[in-house]
Amino acid sequence: MGVADNLARIKERIGSAPVRLVAVTKNIGPREIEEAWRSGVTEFGENRVQDALAKQRQLAPAVQNHVNWHFIGHLQTNKAKKVVGEFVLIHSVDSLRLAEELSRQSLLAGVVQPVLLQIKVVSEDTKFGFTPDELKGQFWQIYRLPALKVEGLMTMAPFGASAGALKHCFTGLKLLKDELEREFGVRLRELSMGMSNDYTEAIACGATLIRLGRAVFKTGNQDSPEFLGADKQSRH
Repeated sequence: MGVADNLARIKERIGSAPVRLVAVTKNIGPREIEEAWRSGVTEFGENRVQDALAKQRQLAPAVQNHVNWHFIGHLQTNKAKKVVGEFVLIHSVDSLRLAEELSRQSLLAGVVQPVLLQIKVVSEDTKFGFTPDELKGQFWQIYRLPALKVEGLMTMAPFGASAGALKHCFTGLKLLKDELEREFGVRLRELSMGMSNDYTEAIACGATLIRLGRAVFKTGNQDSPEFLGADKQSRH
């Protein structure tokens, strides 16, 4: 199966759900990105700042002018200057300190940067992000930062989680969003959750953005154990 076939299969699984696909381009070159674009993908996501900026320049002009780029990887505070204004959405704001630096750099650049706040619904030492309680305590301070637009929340489920654990994680993010909206009188329109192994479960729990890498770009039988277990490190 090629990229077009993979996308057709994904669209069939998504059905009429109001969700947008962000195709994750980690380790993917311009040819495959342009193939995905020709198949209707307009949202792409990258884990590393330099890789994203390089790939944007390598694409054909027709593609460059008609796609949106999302930053989805861990972002170090010292790289905030490089990302503001370059991405339609930063999914991985995982601390008050990072939010403050993004706000400062956005003010200097004269832009308003849309962001998502990364949440550890299920506590894992290897993950970055706010715990729900941390975010509730710091949310208003972040939300009111100048030149940042908080669009919603993001999470990653534990790799290899059971169906019950996935539902707990994804439902937990949706409930947190609803709670923040009620308590602070705000509108958080985006829930970025669900990757290649678990996006159907995320959609069922209210995802508005799914981040898919292998499901879009990997060739072969996507129902095979080898496919489902591949590339654990990238997780997309």
